[in-house]
Order: sequence, then C-alpha cells, then structure tokens
Amino acid sequence: MRAVAIEGIYCRVADPEWDDPLDPSYAASRGQRWNPPGMECLYLNRDEATARANVLRRFAGLAYGPEDLDPATAPVLVEVTVPAGQAADAYSDNGLASLGLPHTYPHEADGSLIPHSTCQPIGTAVFDAGFDGVDYRSAAAGGDRELAWFPRGTVAQQRSRRTLDDWW
Repeated sequence: MRAVAIEGIYCRVADPEWDDPLDPSYAASRGQRWNPPGMECLYLNRDEATARANVLRRFAGLAYGPEDLDPATAPVLVEVTVPAGQAADAYSDNGLASLGLPHTYPHEADGSLIPHSTCQPIGTAVFDAGFDGVDYRSAAAGGDRELAWFPRGTVAQQRSRRTLDDWW
C-alpha cells in the first residue's frame, strides 16, 4: 500500500435533517464503498466541484434536479477540517496497483463500476494496516478526488454549513 498525506478542508454533502453530519456511524450502519457494515467511516469530497458531481449523480435520470428541491430539504454542504494523517493511495496508477485495483478505477476495463464488494475488503485491510483512510478517485462524472476517512478516535471539525442556495 502506498501512503499519501491527508489534512485540511474537505466537503461533505449532507441531509439537512441529520443531527450530526460528521457522524461516521451513518456509513457503518449499512457499509459503503470502502467500509463493510459495522466499520465507521466518513465519506468526504476533496473540493466543492466533486461534491456537486456527487449530488448530480444522485439525481441522474430523474425529471428534476437539486435546484428544484425545497431549500429546507435540499442537500447542505458541510466544510470539514480533517486532521493530519496518512491515507492509502487509491488515486494514482501506482497506488491503485498496490491495492490490487486496475488503473481504470473506479471502473472495470469493460466500463462497469467496480463494486463495493471489491473495495470493502481493501478498506478493511487499509484500516487494519493503521491508515487513516483511503484517498480515491471519484466515481461521479466530473468529480476528482474523495476521502473515505477512518476517525480512529480523532474528530473532524465542522468549519461551515451552507444551504444549497449558497453553494450550488
């Protein structure tokens, strides 16, 4: 596994009704791309453009977009400060190879999306190796980089919380 430094401001798209948008137990309840059920993880976007791409991905194929939602129910953008740490590199070709993933990640060679069932054991191995997360390529069209962050007893700090009207 190759390590990359992580630290600084990341973005989290959240439901405005969530009591704590930085609670890693949301992902642990069902598991997500890099964490199996029961393993706490906070999914973050490296920048606002990637956050937008992920919101658009949620609305793909629908007859309406996020801008059509009632502002009270539209996704909010939470800016988060992540403390200094080391993540496994699932962004560079060499990092992907070190994790046993193809250079085409997040897609298979045939263009299909690599399933969570492939990534979850890798995320568990990364966690067991003591890394603070996985720095990875976004699967959202137009997105760039995301972080699956394992809190390990540290806390990400909320810097701001912006309504869709303020960040879209």
